[in-house]
Amino acid sequence: MPPTTTITLVRGDITTQHVDAVVNAANSSLLGGGGVDGAIHRAGGPAILAACRRLRDTAFPAGLPAGGAVATVAGRLPAKHVIHVVGPGYRRDEDRSAVLRSCYVEALRVADDVGARTVAFPAVSAGAYGWPLDDAARIAVVAVHETVSSVQEARFVLFDDHALRAFEAAHALLPAGPAEL
Repeated sequence: MPPTTTITLVRGDITTQHVDAVVNAANSSLLGGGGVDGAIHRAGGPAILAACRRLRDTAFPAGLPAGGAVATVAGRLPAKHVIHVVGPGYRRDEDRSAVLRSCYVEALRVADDVGARTVAFPAVSAGAYGWPLDDAARIAVVAVHETVSSVQEARFVLFDDHALRAFEAAHALLPAGPAEL
C-alpha cells in the first residue's frame, strides 16, 4: 500500500495548530524543557506535565529513549493529544540519522494508535540538539513520506522562514511533488 499521508508545510506556532495531535520535541525526562518542549508545556498547562509524571512513574521510569514516542493529553492546546518524541543530539562523529527518522515513524505509529488523522510536527532535533537544518528536514520529510499510516495530513509547523525554506527544498525532492501550502 503506497503512503497516503499528505504533507503540508507552514510557518507558525505549533501550539496554536488545530489538529488531532501535536508532536513535542521532548527531552527524555518528559518533564518539560526549552524550545518546542517548553512552549507546548506552557501552552498546554499542567495536565500535560501531570500525564508525563505518570508515564515516568510507570512505563518510563528512566525516561523516554531517543527515537521513541508516547502520547498524552493535550491540556489547553487546540489538539486532542501530544505525542512526545525524543530526538537525538547531532554528532559529526556518529551517524544518528536512524534515530531521528525513528522519531517521525514512531510518532505516526502512536498517532495511528490514538486515532489521529491530522498531526503537527516540529523540526525535531534541529534546535538545541544541533542537527543541521537541511539534513533534519530531509530526514523528516522522507520518513513521513515513506511511512504507511492512517494519518491524512502531516503538517510541519516551522518556526521561521529559514526552516520553512529548508523543508520546502526537502519536500521538492520527493517523487510526489511540491507541498500543498
